[in-house]
Amino acid sequence: MPIKPENRSRYPANWREIRQKILIRAWNCCEGSPRFPACRAANGEPHPSTGSMVVLTVAHLNHQVEDNDSENLRALCQRCHLNHDRTAQHLPHRKYGRYHDREHQHKLNF
Repeated sequence: MPIKPENRSRYPANWREIRQKILIRAWNCCEGSPRFPACRAANGEPHPSTGSMVVLTVAHLNHQVEDNDSENLRALCQRCHLNHDRTAQHLPHRKYGRYHDREHQHKLNF
């Protein structure tokens, strides 16, 4: 996931190096998530399940971007990263989707 501008200062100056080390450790493939533990989607290739082009990201397993210990970081494809982020702490921050109130969704329909 791209780093939001308002969160950029929370990442270390050497984030690109840290990210590269995680991708090398993962052989440039997804390391899987609890929901999809066998996922090994390759960066830059079509996803074997979804068919979309894979863009690997580095996820913080504990959702604390200041914790950049390699044990807390995992290379994930879009599907695994989104599923990893679907936790109780992230659901309230979703602006649109099935958990957003129906009245607001109705206003979005033109």
